[in-house]
Amino acid sequence: MQALRSMMKSDCPYRLNSCVWEITLACCFNCKYCGSKAGKARDNELTTDECLDVCRQLKELGCRRVNLIGGEVFMRRDWKTIVKRLTDDGIRVTIITNGFLFGDELIRDLREVNIESVAVSLDGIEAVHDKYRQKGSHARAVKAIETLTAAGIVTTMITTLNAENVLTLEAFYRQMRGYPLAAWQLQACSPMGNAADGVDVRFDPHTVIDFVVRHRDDSPFPIGIADNIGYYTEAEPLTRGDSRGIRRFRGCGAGLSVIGIDSVGNVKGCESMYDDRFIEGNLRERSLREIWEDPDSFAYNRRFDLSMLTGQCASCEYGAYCAGGCRSYNYFTHGKIYEYPFCARIC
Repeated sequence: MQALRSMMKSDCPYRLNSCVWEITLACCFNCKYCGSKAGKARDNELTTDECLDVCRQLKELGCRRVNLIGGEVFMRRDWKTIVKRLTDDGIRVTIITNGFLFGDELIRDLREVNIESVAVSLDGIEAVHDKYRQKGSHARAVKAIETLTAAGIVTTMITTLNAENVLTLEAFYRQMRGYPLAAWQLQACSPMGNAADGVDVRFDPHTVIDFVVRHRDDSPFPIGIADNIGYYTEAEPLTRGDSRGIRRFRGCGAGLSVIGIDSVGNVKGCESMYDDRFIEGNLRERSLREIWEDPDSFAYNRRFDLSMLTGQCASCEYGAYCAGGCRSYNYFTHGKIYEYPFCARIC
């Protein structure tokens, strides 16, 4: 019956494009601003067979890209089996890593499973990065970038910004511009998980926007800001990492085109929405299709209209385009999911 249903044409107007999947919460770090408070694997994480079934369900829904996160992905022993199933099914896979566990065997495994790219989390110059993560972690992450790029694996870098490391962007750029990175993403640290315990995450968004614009022409790789920084300044088309300069933020895609899955099978619109109120169902109880096509799922976005915008967003001429910005960042910053607190248009 389930197989028959998967073959039937769905009348659901939403098409799943990409998934962020936290396959384990196990990690060799306990970073000061880790949003998921990673470190130890959750009790009763999905088994290998359950994960392979998730792969099947993602394929059936037409998902085209999966970003695997942790914890640390490589601390799950069957990560290679999961990735191979996804890539064998034609799904592009990116892995986000802290870069601490790299060696020759891991590189061989990555090449064998036809990974699309690996994103290394590196948050600034050594003193700042190691302060928030772990002593020696900066050197290991840089070495991982060197090892990955030397092996011909497409490598990107992700930097999570807070009040301190945003001030070292120029020095960090001078250090990293000589590496053959495919792209560099700058994202705001959200005050959730460990970051809610005394980490100053506030910074002037113009500092980041101006940095990206300033280096647009001299950087050897695209530099872009994530969907939780912005929005709609004159520099908008130049800051989203699109070399053509035409990409713009079109509002939160949680539950509209993207989905998040955690290591015990909970489904959310976005894996950054790290609160139980955003769980739409569990894959041990309902299929991914049932959750995705449920008319009551992801109501905060699927039933959104402009009347829900609050604060400055309610009167902004661009409210119809950005829809109030990043739902997760809004929620964890001030609890109002339809109002972005640090919009570059008003800061």
